[in-house]
Amino acid sequence: MAELFHRKLERSTIGFVLAIVAAASVGGLVEIAPLFTIDETVEKAPDMRLYTPLELAGRNIYVREGCYACHSQMIRTLQDEVERYGPYSLAVESKYDHPMLWGSKRTGPDLARIGGKYSDFWHVAHLTNPREVVPDSNMPAYSWLARTALRVDDLPLHLKALRAAGVPYTDAMIENASIDAYDQATPESSTSSGVADRYGKETQVRVFDDVATEVTEMDALVAYLQVLGRLTDAPYKNTAAPQKPPGPVK
Repeated sequence: MAELFHRKLERSTIGFVLAIVAAASVGGLVEIAPLFTIDETVEKAPDMRLYTPLELAGRNIYVREGCYACHSQMIRTLQDEVERYGPYSLAVESKYDHPMLWGSKRTGPDLARIGGKYSDFWHVAHLTNPREVVPDSNMPAYSWLARTALRVDDLPLHLKALRAAGVPYTDAMIENASIDAYDQATPESSTSSGVADRYGKETQVRVFDDVATEVTEMDALVAYLQVLGRLTDAPYKNTAAPQKPPGPVK
């Protein structure tokens, strides 16, 4: 009976089109309906801070080099995931990510809570020669990042574009984006205090790649990695999980 009905449906152009529309409508409703309750399902995080220009530049490098293809940034609610990586990921943690980098491929470990887990020196060594710190790693080396000066002149435009997408960057943040990126990796700068003034006292201001003479793409990428999982305390509240690790010691 079902086979006969299916054969008749395939021979009826209008009927087949209507069946496709009905099936697509059901699928669309299943995907769209949850969005009407997004205000109730997305957690509140009043302490959520924005990416600094340096961290944002590092995120752009992370995307440019395709790091998301091998590393996810989404810890699932499964017990073994939580035990390995830390508290499961919350939707609010990605509220300022455009695009989000949740991913699903794990050739390498999940990086959602990598911030503060290792020192800056470890990250630099790992990015320069992964097998030096992880002998069986199949990750490619990114040693040129330490030799490539970071472009900062276009960062005000990046922040302005993100503000148009809903990220609450202020006029002062946009205006000072280039100098803030430089100052965050140059703590001896006379204007470095402005970074913490604009982005919060927990902002990590230091030489990330151990070379104080210039700000490199290595500085930016390490700064980004060191802030992953540290933009808000929300995942650690009302759970039995330990508090997020302190900032790494170089």
